[in-house]
Amino acid sequence: MRNWPVIVPLVAVAFLATALIVPVGALLGTACGIALVGAVLSAVHHAEVVAHKVGEPFGTLVLALAVTAIESSLIVSMMLAGSGGETELARDAMYAAVMIIANGVVGACVLLGALRHREQFYRIEGIGPALAALATLAVLVLVMPAFTVSAQGPRYTPAQLGFVGVSSLTVWCVFVFFETISHRDYFLPAIGANDEAAHAPPPTVGQAWASFALLLVGLVAVVGLAKVLSPSIESAVRAAGAPTTVVGVAIALLVLLPESIAAIRSALANRLQTSMNLAFGSALATIGLTVPVVVGACLLLGIPLILGLPQKDIVLLALSLLVCTIGVGSGGRTSMMLGAVQLVIFAAFLFLEVVP
Repeated sequence: MRNWPVIVPLVAVAFLATALIVPVGALLGTACGIALVGAVLSAVHHAEVVAHKVGEPFGTLVLALAVTAIESSLIVSMMLAGSGGETELARDAMYAAVMIIANGVVGACVLLGALRHREQFYRIEGIGPALAALATLAVLVLVMPAFTVSAQGPRYTPAQLGFVGVSSLTVWCVFVFFETISHRDYFLPAIGANDEAAHAPPPTVGQAWASFALLLVGLVAVVGLAKVLSPSIESAVRAAGAPTTVVGVAIALLVLLPESIAAIRSALANRLQTSMNLAFGSALATIGLTVPVVVGACLLLGIPLILGLPQKDIVLLALSLLVCTIGVGSGGRTSMMLGAVQLVIFAAFLFLEVVP
């Protein structure tokens, strides 16, 4: 079991090679689905190894980049392999990722951390600007297309897509500079935190490079298996009678699961600052990096892209950002009540995606 991070990516690549040669039936499709989940888990594990080597706050940045690369690869692969109805897939996946992080992950971290430690603290000097950047990107990418008039429907024109793609990348790059260079101390964990993993000896240079190589292998497996399985996933959603938005939610849940577990473990170990770094860093990378990648692919390949959210989703997104703002305005001090409210919003999001 100790060698699973090495074995799983190689097995996933083997299943990918088999699926490219042999027709994908029920048995092979199930095996490829399990291999896809394993490839995602192993990829994030190796990203964590590299992150531990480079230290905070670079560590959370590496993990966020790996997760965003996986999500972008899944979205583009499924759009290319789909039957033409994937114009809203990127929007649904990004919206789901923001809701999962801002409500599910942050809410679980705050609630579970408060139940164990009563009160926890994080630095609003770093999380405040991160939330401001997230709100700006969420509105520009997911809300404004529903109100612009240059293109018919909740979509941007090619020129508007280019502007939003460049703006998203710019905001993310400025935030990375703010987090890692100009104000790095705003994101460092509190001194004296009792997370044993934080004090474990870092991996050697050889182990870090090996994890980096296996991370690349895992990403290749994720992209390939997602492309192979995308028709089956869409067929399963249609057969269940669920809305097509469930596909985007499934992508976000799959990709963010390992990182969510890491954030919750940090909160339980009284290292809420690391949890917040992971959560908001991932949310920013989800939009700031996914949008340029998806926009570039759609403009280059002529794939139609719808980014504007329906009215109910705009309301839920606004409520989520408002509650997060109230939390940040509390002076960096968390409470059980705030976490419970965020989890209720998360439950409402999941319910309304299945029963719109």
